[in-house]
Amino acid sequence: MGKVRIAVIGTGSIAQNRHLPEYDENPNVEIVAVCDIVEERVKEAAKKYNAKPYTNYEQLLELEEVDAVSVCLPNYLHAPVSIKALDSGCHVLCEKPMATSRSEAEDMIDAAQRNNKKLMIGHNQRFVSSHQKAKAIIESGEIGKIYSFRTAFGHAGPESWSAEGKGSWFFKKDQAFIGAMGDLGVHKADLIRYLLSDEIREVGAFVETSAKENADVDDNAVFILKTDTGIIGTLAASWAYTAAEDNSTVIYAEKAILRLEDDPRYSLIVQYKNGDTVRYELDGIQSNEDGGQSKSHVIDHFIDSIVKDKEPLIDGVEGMKSLDIILAAIESVNTKTIYKLEK
Repeated sequence: MGKVRIAVIGTGSIAQNRHLPEYDENPNVEIVAVCDIVEERVKEAAKKYNAKPYTNYEQLLELEEVDAVSVCLPNYLHAPVSIKALDSGCHVLCEKPMATSRSEAEDMIDAAQRNNKKLMIGHNQRFVSSHQKAKAIIESGEIGKIYSFRTAFGHAGPESWSAEGKGSWFFKKDQAFIGAMGDLGVHKADLIRYLLSDEIREVGAFVETSAKENADVDDNAVFILKTDTGIIGTLAASWAYTAAEDNSTVIYAEKAILRLEDDPRYSLIVQYKNGDTVRYELDGIQSNEDGGQSKSHVIDHFIDSIVKDKEPLIDGVEGMKSLDIILAAIESVNTKTIYKLEK
């Protein structure tokens, strides 16, 4: 096939820092159109990437010959826009969380299946070198049985990097649906499922809005999780880690402790029960710090799945399973009980 013709719907920070530059770098891609309701912003992106600007995504899908789209919009628009794009014959890469409900996620999966198109959700943590290496170590069996884990993702909040700053949709419940849980927590929910090759079955959660004055969504969330096989651990998502970003995960096992992104120099440290320690210097994690974002590998994987006609690593079903954990956490908060996920 020729170049994959791409449209990016939503030209805010995630599109500007990840999707557009990474599509631009991929030799198999031609960026043909961009869309945003903010006219000035979309015109700027169109000029930079030699693409056609639109302020109406339905018009874009109708008028342009597009093979695939990135959906980089506020959370409440993920499902309707993805479904419209899939029904228009496009493959879709949708930002996380994939939807705001289980039924929306199911509708997205159905749309991909009936149109025979790829649906990928942008969970970039699976592509981090330390995470992939840790998964391989766990799968090899060399560290024995996994007992427990803790994982965290936090920074000072979206206002420092979102295109709208303090007025961002991230802080508005009608557009974001959830706060730090959706922005960061869903990434770690997906990562734990990936690392352990295990599904989360029970979820207990506490959430607060304590750090952001202009928000009606959570800015601090802590989950207690239990997997199918009985592994227990914690997940923290926060917009209140003001001094530095925390993107760490620690796995406690029978024969070793794995420390992922928990050290400023070594992205993976394996501390063995016998006293040995192995330190790995691998590619760094994708970060919002240092004035930019490093390559996510999500875009390249999405394009590769189209060019080679194979299922992406994080398809709609995988995205929905990670979303389910966040939805379970909301139920836990609302009912003040441990929420059990169905098998």
